[in-house]
Amino acid sequence: MSLTVFWPAIQAFYLSFTRFEYDLTQAPEWVGLANFQQLAQDRVFWQTLGNSLVYLVGVVPILVFMPLVLAILVNQKLPGMHWFRTAYYTPVIISMVVAGIAWRWLYAQEGLFNQLLQELGWVQTAIPWLTSPQLALFSVMAVTIWKGLGYYMVIYLAGLQGISEDLYEAAALDGSDGWRKHWDITLPLMRPYLLLVGVISAISATKVFEEVYVMTQGGPLNSSKTIVYYLYEKAFMDLEVSYACTIGLVLFLVIFILSLINLKLSQGRALIS
Repeated sequence: MSLTVFWPAIQAFYLSFTRFEYDLTQAPEWVGLANFQQLAQDRVFWQTLGNSLVYLVGVVPILVFMPLVLAILVNQKLPGMHWFRTAYYTPVIISMVVAGIAWRWLYAQEGLFNQLLQELGWVQTAIPWLTSPQLALFSVMAVTIWKGLGYYMVIYLAGLQGISEDLYEAAALDGSDGWRKHWDITLPLMRPYLLLVGVISAISATKVFEEVYVMTQGGPLNSSKTIVYYLYEKAFMDLEVSYACTIGLVLFLVIFILSLINLKLSQGRALIS
């Protein structure tokens, strides 16, 4: 663990205060806070950070609540329901590279989405899903949501199957039936699972990379470039290792703060309950 996690993390932290490129003949040059000063003035960095925050705000609420609705639906004891569970979970086991390529075809100018919308008469010209600065990021976000629905649905299913049917029967006697019973019974008892999904989906949304790499390469005009893709670009394309480590340190702090906020929220709700 120390060799694969802690030592690389310490090295990355050290390199954040140096100037180092892929040159094995030279040692890192100590520059202090120069990388952080450069980062503060880096317009592209702030744009990618903003894109990551938009990704976080746009994806997490949907991935917290929509899978719960799906889990409630597929938790019904009806014939053939296991087929629906399989259908919802199938995107999870598909490689993100394969999913990204498939969705890129769907989003193409002559792709299925544009053809369907034109056939229905809703649009006259093809929508530039991945080539418009206003749409590219949201088009990629849709793939993340589609890919994650089944995964979080399974987490919620585990929680739902632990709720006794006696509670719902007692609630029905008090007049709480239909969807009202889920408001009165399901949501309060599923609170730990909601918090868990919130933490996992928030961290995943902050670290999103594969979708952007496969579908847009961060374009157009950096409109879909996330902070992790920018880190990759600096480290492996521009070969600015130290600057990439500085971006990685900022990313670590963002994820750490998100984890602390979720921890405080979970503690506060535990005290209330």
